[in-house]
Amino acid sequence: MNANVPRVMWQLLEPLHAVTYFAPEARAAADAIGMRGFWMGYFAMRAAPLGPVGPDVVTAAFHGFHPARVHRALPDAWTFAAPSSVLRARLDGAGAALERLLTDTTLDSDDLRAAAALAWKAAEHADTAGRVLGAANQALPAPVEPHLRLWQAATTLREHRGDGHVAALVAHGVSPVQAHLLKAAADETDLELLRQGRKWDDADWISGAEALRERGWLDGSDRLTAVGVRERNRIEQLTDEAAAGPWRALGDELTTTLARLLRPLAGTIVESGTFPVASPIGLRWPPSGEDNLEPSLSAASARHRSG
Repeated sequence: MNANVPRVMWQLLEPLHAVTYFAPEARAAADAIGMRGFWMGYFAMRAAPLGPVGPDVVTAAFHGFHPARVHRALPDAWTFAAPSSVLRARLDGAGAALERLLTDTTLDSDDLRAAAALAWKAAEHADTAGRVLGAANQALPAPVEPHLRLWQAATTLREHRGDGHVAALVAHGVSPVQAHLLKAAADETDLELLRQGRKWDDADWISGAEALRERGWLDGSDRLTAVGVRERNRIEQLTDEAAAGPWRALGDELTTTLARLLRPLAGTIVESGTFPVASPIGLRWPPSGEDNLEPSLSAASARHRSG
């Protein structure tokens, strides 16, 4: 399997998953069950597969947030709605968003049903040992409607990849703040977006940058050094390798087919503006590395771009 496959598949699946963060339908679904503000809805909906967990568990599992940010949302969220209700709401919100963004013809198409089936098959093959968020999502039942099944499969695969990424960061001794600084230094996202969203103190950002400079990863202008580029690339390589299992199990031909089916769906969501490419997620669009995949995948992407 080509080494680019796990990253490209993440880039194609992430816009579908991320409607749960950015679409107004998702916010409305959270508000309807009593969530108080965006962040309570975010933490409750993302953590709900774990059950009524407390803030310390979620801080550890999510990795990137200041504990105080999480403590403002949890455990209070569970006093407004049980995790089972939150799970129903997040599926309702994601479903309503996809129903708005995709045409009725697309929603009722053989292509969407095929994409849902293939993505679910890949998610079923995700090895979740040591991957708490991936395992919790994988354990959820399959929704009946194809677009909901596709969304849940995308979410399982996304969290499976994220768990592996956190493991790679921990193995390299990279703290949450340091991970954000490296991401911004690599020009994958804007540091100010991360500062606003993750809520670390100024002192945390300063000490994180100092630690990376001491390791030789950042220069005096907080840009990546040659060592920093090498080490961050290694972390990303390990993340991709750890995320390869579902695609290896699905096989090159079916993975290529799924990529071809996902490309127009993800493109529609990104082009609608619902998924902001300029976000803390740092998704590159169009997906980088497509042209280095198997010829059939590259040709499929080229056909979509020209059509």
